[in-house]
Amino acid sequence: MQGKNYISVLCFALCCLNSVAQKQYTHIALLNGVAHIGNGQVIEGSLISINNGKIETVSETKGLRLDYRSFDTVIDLEGKHVYPALINCNNVLGLHDAEAIRATVDFHEVGNINPHVRALIAYNTDNLIIPTIKTNGVLYTQATPRSGLISGSSSIMALEGWNWEDAVLKADDGIHINFPRMTIHKWSEEEEAVAKVTNKKYTEEMSHLLKFLSDAQAYCSGAAAEEKNIRFEAMRGVFSGSANLYIRADRAKDILVAINVVAKYKIKRPVIVGGKESYKVTADLHKNNIPVMLNRVNDLPDYADDDVDLVYRLPYLLQKDSVLFCFQMEGDMEAMHSRNLPFNAGESVAYGLTKEQALMGITSNPAKILGVDKLIGTIEEGKIASLVVSTGDILDMKSNNIVMAYIAGNAVNLNNRQSELYLKYKTKYGIK
Repeated sequence: MQGKNYISVLCFALCCLNSVAQKQYTHIALLNGVAHIGNGQVIEGSLISINNGKIETVSETKGLRLDYRSFDTVIDLEGKHVYPALINCNNVLGLHDAEAIRATVDFHEVGNINPHVRALIAYNTDNLIIPTIKTNGVLYTQATPRSGLISGSSSIMALEGWNWEDAVLKADDGIHINFPRMTIHKWSEEEEAVAKVTNKKYTEEMSHLLKFLSDAQAYCSGAAAEEKNIRFEAMRGVFSGSANLYIRADRAKDILVAINVVAKYKIKRPVIVGGKESYKVTADLHKNNIPVMLNRVNDLPDYADDDVDLVYRLPYLLQKDSVLFCFQMEGDMEAMHSRNLPFNAGESVAYGLTKEQALMGITSNPAKILGVDKLIGTIEEGKIASLVVSTGDILDMKSNNIVMAYIAGNAVNLNNRQSELYLKYKTKYGIK
């Protein structure tokens, strides 16, 4: 009996400890911060109230009488800046642990036509890179597959959760295509520059893609078949308009061909990914209401006769011509480089964008493109309370210092391995 009583007491104690550890404030008031709404609006001295994971109120504190007793906690953010959670588009973050070890890489699949492959179920919430990304204000990512002609479907994931079921914000938001390229660009040792090489397989690749789209459209427009084709089934959302079609294309000619393909198959929600030469076809993009997910701006142009600052000015050129765009970090070590997303946007400020326009490129614009703008992207009443607080400008590498963050009203742990090592050696050497 004594043993049973001991176990009962131990279980009760563990339950009590667990309930304390999991306690989360549900009604929170954030006062006096500079609120960057994410739609271009800025509120100096703001009140942002959070209730049960949703944004309840956004207003100025001036002349406002606040009943402090109605809140679980009130936090004074005097001198600090509040931003919507940053959104990391078109990225493999959470889909690999060590790229050198094939078994841990879940964004490259075998085969050429894989619309049925879902990045969603491969997303690892315990990925060690993720905590380093949250530290700079990025709280959502679009887990995206790679490789092949049709890579698969992406999903919008929060950077918090026990598993992918907890983390998912929007499942299977769209299908990704690596659009056939008319020319392949390779480095020429003789000319010491990028040279254009004709893609000899272009006709074959394009025929393969068009045949699949034709067959998938016919399948999806007909009566439901008893025997399912999982590849065609995965395309239903693209043809019905409930999912995006992400088209990876950089060159102006390829983008124009992609626009014609979109029109031919009556695809309702196309998105150009990459778009290095999208500035040449802004009229066509605007006319067809096609947004662009831009490559990193901290890069050099491909051709020797291009302006050296062309890549940096590209966001401004699209903004000027009313083309919806967002920033993304696809490329070498893109998962790790996701932490630099706000600084990538900030660099475009020196080349034509205002700070609030650059902020929109990593908050409200990607939310619109991804189809989650009713949930996140701005600090507005009724939306999910996902936001970050910085002591300085979030777009500036020197002053970005995230001290607080919330995902759906829950406080985010901003510790990571790097910050732990910093404190460890700071203490060791007595640095104040």
